[in-house]
Amino acid sequence: MHVLATAGHVDHGKSTLVRALTGMEPDRWAEERRRGMTIDLGFAWTTLESGRTVAFVDVPGHERFVSTMLAGVGPVPAVVLVVAADEGWMPQSAEHVDALSALGVDTGLLVVTRSDLMEPELALADAREHLACTPLAEVPAVAVAATTGAGMPALRAALDALVSRLPDPDPGADVRLWVDRAFTIRGAGTVVTGTLGAGRLRLDDELELLTASGARKVAVRGLQCLGEPVAEAHGVARVAVNLRGLPREAVTRGDVLLTPGAWLATDLVDARLRAVRSGEPAPDPAGLPAELNLHIGAAAAPARLRPLGPDTVRLRLRGPLPLRIGDRAVLRDAGAHAVVAGLTVLDVAPPELRRRGAGARRAADLAGMDGVASAAGELARRGVARRADLLAMGVPAGSLGALGDVPAAAGWLVDPGRARELLAVLAAAVDAHDTADPLDPGLPVEAARRAASLPEPRLVDAVLRSAVTDLVLREGRVVRSAERALPAPVRAAMATLRTDLERDPFGAPEAARLAELGLGPRQIASLVKAGQLMRIADGVVLLPGADRLALDVLAGLGGEFTISAARQALGTSRRVAVPLLELLARTGRTLRTTDGRHRLV
Repeated sequence: MHVLATAGHVDHGKSTLVRALTGMEPDRWAEERRRGMTIDLGFAWTTLESGRTVAFVDVPGHERFVSTMLAGVGPVPAVVLVVAADEGWMPQSAEHVDALSALGVDTGLLVVTRSDLMEPELALADAREHLACTPLAEVPAVAVAATTGAGMPALRAALDALVSRLPDPDPGADVRLWVDRAFTIRGAGTVVTGTLGAGRLRLDDELELLTASGARKVAVRGLQCLGEPVAEAHGVARVAVNLRGLPREAVTRGDVLLTPGAWLATDLVDARLRAVRSGEPAPDPAGLPAELNLHIGAAAAPARLRPLGPDTVRLRLRGPLPLRIGDRAVLRDAGAHAVVAGLTVLDVAPPELRRRGAGARRAADLAGMDGVASAAGELARRGVARRADLLAMGVPAGSLGALGDVPAAAGWLVDPGRARELLAVLAAAVDAHDTADPLDPGLPVEAARRAASLPEPRLVDAVLRSAVTDLVLREGRVVRSAERALPAPVRAAMATLRTDLERDPFGAPEAARLAELGLGPRQIASLVKAGQLMRIADGVVLLPGADRLALDVLAGLGGEFTISAARQALGTSRRVAVPLLELLARTGRTLRTTDGRHRLV
């Protein structure tokens, strides 16, 4: 299915045209038919000669219902612009085209209606002149008389050609269905309708409904497409969704159904303004009203505008909306009845601007943004971000996959440039801690996390591993490598002790020798923590790896052996041999036999 919207001045024959194409009545309300004027959104569909199905969102043309018109055209990819031959271009024709231009709609048809009442050439030339500086300047044109059927075959062929050029949406995309109607059906409950631009809906799907009062979980009880029940619908499609257990008063136009957890609802966005007309400069933000309406999808949200740069602004919305980087929207001044600008969303999670000069610095940052979300760009701007948040902002999953080997842990990512800065921060924090307490070297990982302002402790290790550094994570502490972790006197004493133990690997130093070297209990504890010594028992320390070396020596005894035999083979005393064998047994490398002997496992 393909979905098109109508647009044009009031009473130029939009609904008549849709009725002639589809045989269906798009004006749903008796008042509309009585007044001959569409005041709400209408829907109808037909099958073209190619077998393609095209649905129409018929929008009102009266200026009082421009907000409703924007709700209809917002989610659709192409437009049928209607101009009456007997009246030509009119004010609402212009505002509708301004809105379409602001949204970036550049695909459609120009249809001159009532060609039986007046030659269409004048109206066509007039319309072409007004469209010349818009994205719709080159759209094909067809003249018809819907009441007589003249030109209708050509229109249907033009529609076939149009929809054949429309891109295929991604069926795997996250669902964002803007609600344009909500009503109750007896025996079924609440039903909402909208244009599904991409993604897929299925029966029993769980969705998130975002409204002005907050978000809630809902389930799809029933699904219709073109008036028929279906088990599944994928974009682009007009759908009616029966929501299980939802009161009618809980949903209204502008609310939105979302894939749970996939969208970032925000009330603060930075955006770039665009001129309504092609070739014109973007409007000066300083010249715009502070209060405007933001139109996107079927939503109309009051917004307060803060100018930042020559074409960039910050918008504070009255309520959160599910927006992504690159979204196109319309700014309208309701008081002046005018579309004042289009915009492209640049950032849906912008930083607060608290310090003097922050606005100017932010404008400089925004000047380099193009509204295309990339993992590398967003991560560089934010320094640290959750993978899920980047996806919710609009970063393509493939872009994340192309990041390569960046520091990551527990779903968080760190920009490599930011990681280098954090290494310097961590080094300074470790040095400050070790200066204050040199015999208890190393910064606890939670203190390191706070020092680096990281959101997750496991990121500390990821940052340490991201570059060559003498900082390591050992036993829950960030420490300098062995060469720099300890005070100079302790390092000098350890060098002497290492020489002793390399000459006699199992000759654990007596207390007198340790005292001679100036190594008391705290100094020994710091050396053990730094990995320079291995504690076998209280008062018994050897070099790391002595346990493995002992296994090699004991293997030469063959079969079972006694403590005495082990002591002699190791060339040490019972003070060392007994706890060393107990360590080997505790760690599962030797077994004690029933007669008190030992053997290797």
